[in-house]
Amino acid sequence: MVNPLLRSTATNAQGASSGAPNGVGATRLAKPTWIRVRAPGSPAHAETARIVRTHGLTTVCEEAGCPNIGECWAKRHATFMIMGDTCTRACAFCNVRTGLPRALDPKEPANVAAAVRALALHHVVVTSVDRDDLADGGAAHFARVIAAVRTAVPQTTIEVLTPDFLRKDGALETVVAAEPDVFNHNLETVPRLYLAIRPGARYFHSLRLLQRAKELAPGLFTKSGLMVGLGETREEVMQVMDDLRSAGVDFLTIGQYLQPSPRHANVVRFVPPDEFDGLRRIALAKGFAMVAASPLTRSSYHAGEDFARLRAARRDALSS
Repeated sequence: MVNPLLRSTATNAQGASSGAPNGVGATRLAKPTWIRVRAPGSPAHAETARIVRTHGLTTVCEEAGCPNIGECWAKRHATFMIMGDTCTRACAFCNVRTGLPRALDPKEPANVAAAVRALALHHVVVTSVDRDDLADGGAAHFARVIAAVRTAVPQTTIEVLTPDFLRKDGALETVVAAEPDVFNHNLETVPRLYLAIRPGARYFHSLRLLQRAKELAPGLFTKSGLMVGLGETREEVMQVMDDLRSAGVDFLTIGQYLQPSPRHANVVRFVPPDEFDGLRRIALAKGFAMVAASPLTRSSYHAGEDFARLRAARRDALSS
């Protein structure tokens, strides 16, 4: 019998597939009930937005159209996207604009630190657009942001979600030397789909980046994320899990791909919540210290709470 987990076709109306390849133009699937979220509108959400605007910052929450923005911003949690709002890549899943970015803002590290302090964040996630136009891919800017946050709010833990730094020798070393608490780089999808979904990236380069980060700083927590619903098979997802464990990755996130617009890759299938539970159990059995898997899981979703649990799990393991 064929295992239905993550297959590319289905007959169930809620978990059905479009049957379409990873292209653009097929009929869009209706979102199932488990994908629905409340629209933002709380006073705390408005205050978070005010702080972000006051400091002239960009967030991936807005630029990527994250479905969890209402919940996260109501808790005064925002994920900062540094180095501008324009990316040099054109990934088929991503809502961030593509083009020629502006010059780096030298005030941005201080502004991020000030916003972290204003939001009273115990854990901050900092990501960025790809900056292939820069000699170091923006690695030194990441390091400056980390240093600024450390100086302004030394008790806040820092998670970076970086680009792949493809053909940027020394970039990873620069970021790791700045001593973030978590180094995150998302594989995003399975190797077979890279050409269609992540054409500017290379699967094994991204995998090696994660492995190298752990080699450079064995005590550093490493993390990666995977989207499902793009046409991947169960076997391909299992292989990605194995690859990540071989690279020493501690924390895996798995979430449903949502099509930002008709210009982006199609959703091939909406994966039901019980299948995410199954993926979480399998990943834990493969040795990940922490796994977050649900339809609405994103890299920075509940990142602070998850990091606290991850750190506690390591402490318990070392003391046993």
